[in-house]
Amino acid sequence: MSEATIVSTTTAIASASAMDYVRLMKPRVMSLVVFTAMAGLVAAPVDMHPFTAAVAIFALALGSGAAGALNMWYDSDIDGIMARTVSRPVPAGLIAPTDALSFGLIMSVLSVTLMALAATPLAAALLAFSIFFYAVVYTMWLKRSTAQNIVIGGAAGAFPPVIGWAAATGNVQTDAWILFGLIFLWTPPHFWALSLWTSKEYARAGVPMLPVTKGATETRRQILIYTLVVTPFGLLPVATGLGGIIYLVVAALGGAAFLCAAIRVFMSRAGETDAPLDIRHAKAMFGISILYLFALFAALLVEHALPLHFALGAGL
Repeated sequence: MSEATIVSTTTAIASASAMDYVRLMKPRVMSLVVFTAMAGLVAAPVDMHPFTAAVAIFALALGSGAAGALNMWYDSDIDGIMARTVSRPVPAGLIAPTDALSFGLIMSVLSVTLMALAATPLAAALLAFSIFFYAVVYTMWLKRSTAQNIVIGGAAGAFPPVIGWAAATGNVQTDAWILFGLIFLWTPPHFWALSLWTSKEYARAGVPMLPVTKGATETRRQILIYTLVVTPFGLLPVATGLGGIIYLVVAALGGAAFLCAAIRVFMSRAGETDAPLDIRHAKAMFGISILYLFALFAALLVEHALPLHFALGAGL
């Protein structure tokens, strides 16, 4: 190791703050992970003791943070090239790469162990697999090798409600996999909307996102196709009885808004030009997609946490 490297690493260690480590855990992603996991846990047909449930959710939050830290460790080279990620703790020199790796590994072990002690072996196994899938399968392999990276890799972000369900019940039923499928199908149009206005950065970093390899026109087409699939799929919990009246209304209205946003993007030239209106359509869809998923899982939480759940599945 050169003297410059030693000095750089020492400076990074000395300047790292607690907030830098919080940022290393991708707190915005973690908040969505925790929220969807909580919905899966609450919607499960078994009541879990509040303290045990809180510990299980905390373990899952740690696992999400661990995966985020491992992702930032491995991706620090391309993060330092992209304007959207250049200020992250590792490329900014605030946390040494070896520290980020150690932090992620320790948090991974801690989170899985805590989940096993607080909940069920199945929930712990699913948590371990989701961390591995995001950090190794997606980050180290898919992200840099195929334009389908976010399609296949989206499975990592779809596991939280399944883990929450398994934590409460010790098994995984059809409804849990429906929630998995909802997030899995939602992820590509959500992320591709973002990649439309950041495609130049991905190209510069050598990441084969769909707009880089297939072009913006094909990306907008794929966004519309996936949205046409996910919006009716979002109504499936009503058919099984998992979602009630509130969920039905939210899924119908939210799905319509999501689909309208996808149509606007499809008809624009977002990703092919720097026209402010076209870019605004892509950014609007990105924001609407987040609100759509949040609203669906919020509806499930409200219906199952409060005496407001009126199942409609039996009548369909």
